[in-house]
Amino acid sequence: MNAFVRPDSYLTLHYRIVLTSGPAAGSVFADTFEGRPATLQMGSGQWAPGMEEALVGHADGTKFSVELPAAQAYGDRNPDLLQRVTQTMLAANAAPDTRFQPGDLVEFTAPNGGRYSGVLKEMGDAWALFDFNHPLAGADLRIDVALLGVL
Repeated sequence: MNAFVRPDSYLTLHYRIVLTSGPAAGSVFADTFEGRPATLQMGSGQWAPGMEEALVGHADGTKFSVELPAAQAYGDRNPDLLQRVTQTMLAANAAPDTRFQPGDLVEFTAPNGGRYSGVLKEMGDAWALFDFNHPLAGADLRIDVALLGVL
């Protein structure tokens, strides 16, 4: 008897995430089919809730593809998450003598001790512009899945 994915299941699976919209349409964001399978604890925040919901109800041993609009995946891009930080703040979150270039992913410490990351977009003399959106925000996705085990 096959097990079916529930909201609290632990999965072993292969998956491929392909962007289906935007300037990077057709590019593969992640692909485990050529390597070791991945594990996913449903409900733990590893995947966006809409991506997990697309797995619920599928049986162990099945292969399928799901298309998700951005709003169901990582959401739409939020222009408020493009923010300037001071060079002083940037230096405080990096090793001494670190040189930054646009495209670098930088991790910051929030006042509450939490961590968050942003992609450097531009630098000025006293500031740096970061995009704190999730890298897949604003992208429609196709997820190809092979469920290898459902617990």
